Amino acid sequence: MAQFGKSSSKKSKPSYGYAIIGIALVLFLFGIVGWFFLNLRKTGDYFKENIQVHAYINRDAPNNKISSLVNYIASLPYANRVEYVTKEKAIQKWNTENDTTWKTFLKNNPLPESIDFYVKANYVQEDSLNVISTNLQTNFPGIIAEFQFPTETVTKVSTYVKTAGIIFLIMAILLTILVVISIDNTIRLAMYSNRFLIKTMQMVGATRGFIAKPINQRAIINGLIASCIAIVTIWFSVILIESFIPNFKLLHDNNGLLMLFVTIIILGITISLASTHRSVVKYLKMKLDDLY
Repeated sequence: MAQFGKSSSKKSKPSYGYAIIGIALVLFLFGIVGWFFLNLRKTGDYFKENIQVHAYINRDAPNNKISSLVNYIASLPYANRVEYVTKEKAIQKWNTENDTTWKTFLKNNPLPESIDFYVKANYVQEDSLNVISTNLQTNFPGIIAEFQFPTETVTKVSTYVKTAGIIFLIMAILLTILVVISIDNTIRLAMYSNRFLIKTMQMVGATRGFIAKPINQRAIINGLIASCIAIVTIWFSVILIESFIPNFKLLHDNNGLLMLFVTIIILGITISLASTHRSVVKYLKMKLDDLY
């Protein structure tokens, strides 16, 4: 708040210090919940992008067509980690993950060749994967014998991620409302100690704009300071959590955190400014006797 005098400055500083701390605390809680929401989204994406899709190759498919299919899948924007699994690789994988007693019953390798790949999270849905299957079989007729993916796993993961996302979205909306109310109440308490100063300036002829301008400027600074405090504490909290729980490092999303921090700054400044300006206008409209 602008210093209009030594006595008023001494009175206003403590209340604004408490206001900054209060706003920072509320924004910190908002940021931590936002960070958990980011981790939930990243966790869902992580599980989705580790669901493997298999395009099994016909036994009589020519090698040049298979190579073209591998290159085509690798060029798709939604395909990741494309691997051509020959019959030899297929049997090696089988022997690694299962027992080798089949050798006593079968002389020839019964496993087909396949092109195994992963799909980006946005495309890991049953209908999207069916579209991919149709696209590949249309462009390469007679090459793919079967397009296979774990349908039940895809459905369950998509359902769980969607349900959790809705729950967290509702929580985020409720938390945002609580953040707005909490910051508004904190600002109003801070402004309450300056109500006589605001009214006195009005009584000596100061215009509303002249009175509100320095107070609004201070509100922006307070909101920015509180936001920065919240961001620093959130950042150190994230580092601390990741040091104790290393699995969180796999979900670390700098772009998501940057967006969260920008949101915190905008939220802190906007609410601080709006609440302060509303309080100033309120006290300017009140009669002197009503201030007591």
